[in-house]
Amino acid sequence: MCARCGGPLAPELDLFAALGLARRLVVEPTELERRYHDLGRRIHPDRFASSSAAVKEASLQGTALLTRAYRVLRDPMSRGLYWLELHGEKLADNNKQVPAELAALVFEVQEQLAELREAQDRSASEPLAEAIRAWRAEVQAAMEQAREELGANFASWDEGRAEAANLLPNLKATLAKIAYLRTLLRDIDRELEPPVLSG
Repeated sequence: MCARCGGPLAPELDLFAALGLARRLVVEPTELERRYHDLGRRIHPDRFASSSAAVKEASLQGTALLTRAYRVLRDPMSRGLYWLELHGEKLADNNKQVPAELAALVFEVQEQLAELREAQDRSASEPLAEAIRAWRAEVQAAMEQAREELGANFASWDEGRAEAANLLPNLKATLAKIAYLRTLLRDIDRELEPPVLSG
């Protein structure tokens, strides 16, 4: 909301500014949610029902921007990807290979998942499913470690401990790691779901 006129915000604002936040990667979730709801009430289209068409449209666009800002900034992975975007980078750039430190884990889990998919008798494949559950715990532990690395990277940005040129490659590597681990967890969970019985 514009401090001078009380009207909706311009849609070209960056997502941090849309929520009235400084450009910092460490975000307090309760403060983020409070700002989102407070600003959402202030620029909601219902408040501008009797305004001109241009103000109504600005209110709709401002509400959409506010919602996008909240969704992106509340999730650390999305926030990191947006931070890359603000620095003219994308995760997809030079991100075609599994991170080296995850290669063996990804290969082993995908191989076991393929075996489980090919198993005709699900009850006979229970030992394989049990082994995959153990792998899932290892993948989850790797995910927690990657999230800690992401938090440390965020703190380094906010505290100015290193130049962006040094922090960007680390941020990209950590985000790539999280993306691969999310996919792997999704694949594991999909295969471990009990089959749906028709009838």
